[in-house]
Amino acid sequence: MLNKNQIKKLIVEKKLIENCLDLETQLTPNGFDLTVAEIFEFVSAGAVDFSNKERVVPEAKSILPRKLDPGDKHGWWNLVKGVYKIRTNETVNLPNDLTALAFSRTTLLRSGAFTQHGVWDAGFQGRGEFILVVENPAGIKIKQNARVAQLVFLNVDETEGYNGIYHKDRHLK
Repeated sequence: MLNKNQIKKLIVEKKLIENCLDLETQLTPNGFDLTVAEIFEFVSAGAVDFSNKERVVPEAKSILPRKLDPGDKHGWWNLVKGVYKIRTNETVNLPNDLTALAFSRTTLLRSGAFTQHGVWDAGFQGRGEFILVVENPAGIKIKQNARVAQLVFLNVDETEGYNGIYHKDRHLK
């Protein structure tokens, strides 16, 4: 697992992560905090099969944050109990010898919510998308750009790298 200094070096020299809001705040002793750019609610069903020939990525509708005061720079999402999709501000550019795993930040867990993630494959390039599950019966408030998940990076033997539909945000086009 990479430490803070190794991660910072890769960010500065190799653009491991782009579009971070505040490098020093987002770096952790063994990872990097991802921030919320957008939150979506699901509006259609998905479909999963073996070959991906019949895969259906469900449609999702953006939820607009609300400013508590007109002078506020950033707004808040007031989320009720349920499942949402998050898109991050950051773009991750994994080389073919590095993979990443993501975990919920403990502040999120203590608030009654958590994130769910897949493995970030070696070679992946794009903005992060993952699931936010709100279990708190009273809901949760999340401010724009809040840090909600932490990526940790692991060295792997070099591989051909990820080249699926989420590579370089192909699915966003």
